[in-house]
Amino acid sequence: MKVMLSQPMAGKTDEEIIATRDKAVKTLTEKGYEVVNTLFTDEWYSKENMEKRGVVQIPLCFLAKSLENMSLCHAAYFCKGWEQARGCRIEHDAAIAYGLQILYEE
Repeated sequence: MKVMLSQPMAGKTDEEIIATRDKAVKTLTEKGYEVVNTLFTDEWYSKENMEKRGVVQIPLCFLAKSLENMSLCHAAYFCKGWEQARGCRIEHDAAIAYGLQILYEE
C-alpha cells in the first residue's frame, strides 16, 4: 500500500523537516507501506524557477503537487502539528473526502 506524508513545514528548518520525514518513513516502511514523495526539492520547485514560470502562490503550488501525489496513495500519514498547518488541514480534508486510510504520528 502506498502512503503520503503530510507534515507542517512553515517555521521549521530543513534539518527539522528532514528529521521528521525520516522518522515517519522509517515507521511506515516497517509497517509495510511504500512512501510516495511529497517533499519537492528539485530545481523545478526552487523559488526562482517557480517565479520564472509565473507562480504567484508558491505554497498553493506545493499543495497542488501534494494533492496530485495523494491520488497515487491508499493512505495518508499526518505528522504531529498537522492541525495547525493550513496545507495539512486541506490534505486531511481531501484524504477523508476521498476515502484514504488516515494514519497519525503517535
